[in-house]
Amino acid sequence: MVLDNPLHIILIAVPLIIQTFFIFFLAFGVCRIIRLPYDIAAPAGMIGASNFFELAVAVAVALFGTSSPAALATTVGVLTEVPVMLTLVKIANKLKEKFKYE
Repeated sequence: MVLDNPLHIILIAVPLIIQTFFIFFLAFGVCRIIRLPYDIAAPAGMIGASNFFELAVAVAVALFGTSSPAALATTVGVLTEVPVMLTLVKIANKLKEKFKYE
Protein backbone atom coordinates (compact mmCIF):
# COMPACT_ATOMS: atom_id res chain seq x y z
CA MET A 1 0.00 0.00 0.00
CA VAL A 2 2.80 2.41 0.88
CA LEU A 3 4.77 1.75 -2.31
CA ASP A 4 1.65 1.93 -4.49
CA ASN A 5 0.71 5.47 -3.39
CA PRO A 6 3.78 7.74 -3.50
CA LEU A 7 1.75 10.92 -4.03
CA HIS A 8 -0.45 10.12 -1.04
CA ILE A 9 2.66 9.53 1.04
CA ILE A 10 3.98 12.99 0.16
CA LEU A 11 0.59 14.63 0.77
CA ILE A 12 0.47 13.04 4.23
CA ALA A 13 4.14 13.42 5.21
CA VAL A 14 4.84 17.04 4.28
CA PRO A 15 2.14 18.62 6.48
CA LEU A 16 3.08 16.29 9.33
CA ILE A 17 6.72 17.36 9.12
CA ILE A 18 5.78 21.04 9.06
CA GLN A 19 3.37 20.61 11.98
CA THR A 20 5.89 18.69 14.07
CA PHE A 21 8.65 21.26 13.58
CA PHE A 22 6.26 24.15 14.21
CA ILE A 23 4.86 22.76 17.46
CA PHE A 24 8.32 21.77 18.72
CA PHE A 25 9.80 25.21 18.11
CA LEU A 26 6.73 26.92 19.53
CA ALA A 27 6.90 24.97 22.80
CA PHE A 28 10.70 25.05 22.98
CA GLY A 29 10.74 28.78 22.22
CA VAL A 30 8.08 29.65 24.78
CA CYS A 31 10.05 27.71 27.39
CA ARG A 32 13.10 29.78 26.48
CA ILE A 33 11.15 33.04 26.68
CA ILE A 34 9.82 32.24 30.14
CA ARG A 35 13.32 31.13 31.16
CA LEU A 36 12.61 27.50 31.96
CA PRO A 37 15.65 25.23 32.24
CA TYR A 38 16.70 23.07 29.30
CA ASP A 39 15.77 19.84 31.10
CA ILE A 40 12.15 21.01 31.12
CA ALA A 41 12.10 22.81 27.76
CA ALA A 42 13.43 19.94 25.64
CA PRO A 43 10.91 17.33 26.87
CA ALA A 44 8.11 19.91 26.64
CA GLY A 45 8.92 20.49 22.98
CA MET A 46 9.16 16.77 22.25
CA ILE A 47 5.95 15.85 24.04
CA GLY A 48 4.10 18.72 22.40
CA ALA A 49 5.30 17.70 18.94
CA SER A 50 4.58 13.99 19.37
CA ASN A 51 1.51 12.64 17.60
CA PHE A 52 1.21 9.22 19.30
CA PHE A 53 0.86 7.45 15.97
CA GLU A 54 1.44 4.03 17.51
CA LEU A 55 -2.03 4.10 19.04
CA ALA A 56 -3.50 5.53 15.85
CA VAL A 57 -2.09 2.64 13.80
CA ALA A 58 -3.59 0.08 16.15
CA VAL A 59 -7.00 1.73 16.06
CA ALA A 60 -6.99 2.24 12.28
CA VAL A 61 -6.03 -1.37 11.58
CA ALA A 62 -8.54 -2.73 14.09
CA LEU A 63 -11.42 -0.61 12.78
CA PHE A 64 -10.73 -0.38 9.04
CA GLY A 65 -8.28 -3.18 8.17
CA THR A 66 -4.71 -3.20 6.96
CA SER A 67 -5.48 -2.06 3.42
CA SER A 68 -7.53 0.98 4.41
CA PRO A 69 -6.55 4.59 3.72
CA ALA A 70 -6.62 5.21 7.49
CA ALA A 71 -4.03 2.50 8.06
CA LEU A 72 -1.89 4.00 5.29
CA ALA A 73 -2.08 7.49 6.78
CA THR A 74 -1.19 6.34 10.29
CA THR A 75 1.66 4.16 9.01
CA VAL A 76 3.09 7.12 7.11
CA GLY A 77 2.75 9.10 10.33
CA VAL A 78 4.94 6.65 12.23
CA LEU A 79 7.49 6.43 9.42
CA THR A 80 7.65 10.22 9.27
CA GLU A 81 7.58 10.97 12.97
CA VAL A 82 10.56 8.86 14.01
CA PRO A 83 13.25 10.54 11.87
CA VAL A 84 11.73 13.98 12.46
CA MET A 85 11.77 13.51 16.24
CA LEU A 86 15.38 12.28 16.10
CA THR A 87 16.25 15.41 14.12
CA LEU A 88 14.54 17.56 16.73
CA VAL A 89 16.53 15.85 19.50
CA LYS A 90 19.73 16.75 17.65
CA ILE A 91 18.54 20.36 17.24
CA ALA A 92 17.53 20.60 20.90
CA ASN A 93 20.92 19.31 22.00
CA LYS A 94 22.68 21.90 19.83
CA LEU A 95 20.54 24.68 21.37
CA LYS A 96 21.22 23.58 24.95
CA GLU A 97 23.63 26.49 25.53
CA LYS A 98 20.82 29.00 24.85
CA PHE A 99 19.20 27.86 28.11
CA LYS A 100 22.01 29.02 30.37
CA TYR A 101 20.70 32.15 32.05
CA GLU A 102 22.75 34.63 34.02
